Amino acid sequence: MSAVTEVQNNTTEALAALLDGGDGALVTLVAGETRVASHRAVLAAASPVFEAMFAHDMLEASCGQVSIDDVEGPVLRLLVAYTYTLQAPQLPDTAAQLLSAADKYGLSGLKAACERQLISQLAVETAAATAVTAVRHSCPDATRAAVTFIKDHLQVMATRGWADAVLEYPQEVIEVSRMLGEPPAEASSPTATGGGPTPNSDRQPHSGHSRTPAAAAPPTSARHTPPPDDAAASRFRSLSGAERGRRLIQAAVEGAVEEVRLLLTAGEDVGVRDWRGWTALHRAADRGHAAVVQLLLLLSAASDPNARDQWGRTPLHLAAWNGHAEAAAALLQAGADRGVRTDSGWTPLDLARRRHHQQLVEMLTER
Repeated sequence: MSAVTEVQNNTTEALAALLDGGDGALVTLVAGETRVASHRAVLAAASPVFEAMFAHDMLEASCGQVSIDDVEGPVLRLLVAYTYTLQAPQLPDTAAQLLSAADKYGLSGLKAACERQLISQLAVETAAATAVTAVRHSCPDATRAAVTFIKDHLQVMATRGWADAVLEYPQEVIEVSRMLGEPPAEASSPTATGGGPTPNSDRQPHSGHSRTPAAAAPPTSARHTPPPDDAAASRFRSLSGAERGRRLIQAAVEGAVEEVRLLLTAGEDVGVRDWRGWTALHRAADRGHAAVVQLLLLLSAASDPNARDQWGRTPLHLAAWNGHAEAAAALLQAGADRGVRTDSGWTPLDLARRRHHQQLVEMLTER
């Protein structure tokens, strides 16, 4: 029996029980200024959390009033409406908040519906928040969809949403970053599966090019025609080390995310420096290319957020001086030392204050 069917049966019985419920059948849920009168039996039938609350005769419940924390009034109304109708509202603006509430109160059907809504409305500006929400509330489908979307749209890492997520939910962003760094899953071979190839919907290249899994291609094609990403990386491998280093620095200056990714795939050393002693990370932070900053930190364990140039400046110093909040947020999330001083004694906070970058000042003074 599915979860939804079970809840439907329970709710039918609960509605029937209301006939003889008496005055004690009602309970008032309170969220801020919002008050919602509901039937205990309906809430208990739909939610195991409410069921346990009423079964143990909690003080609030016994008094006929329950305070609902961390749920806004409009979201509470939607939550209660679902327990009566088992119909999830199509309200994109509240999908994340409603999912959180559904998860808290064990409404699995509502949670699944909200998860589908979040997936359907993925966009560059919202992808970071969606990924964090999905990780926080154990939504595997939304997590995979958000990670795949970010891999295909690395500009997500340059948005305000990503910077906010780094500051507010660092642990969840670390988990998302870990998944972004994982290689695409290989499709199962016919030999291993005992049959034909199995499509893998999670296999998405970082670039916008389509890629056919090896098991799904004709044998000769799989052996002799490398995927577009591999072919491009192979061309970079054929270049001299000095030329690859020059291209990496230039790509970081220009914010060329795809070229940076291919150079890293080709094995380029992220520690290469220009005449100032700047690494590619210095260059990207100086120009405010947050997506490149994040990519360098994500795809190469050798990327040092505290690397110092010949004047003792780190990438965080450069981001702070130029007011690049998104790049600074990515560096801080990767462990950049906000207290490090240049050879002249300046910290990143000193530079942000000197240039009147208030957002950076607030970011660098937060714990």
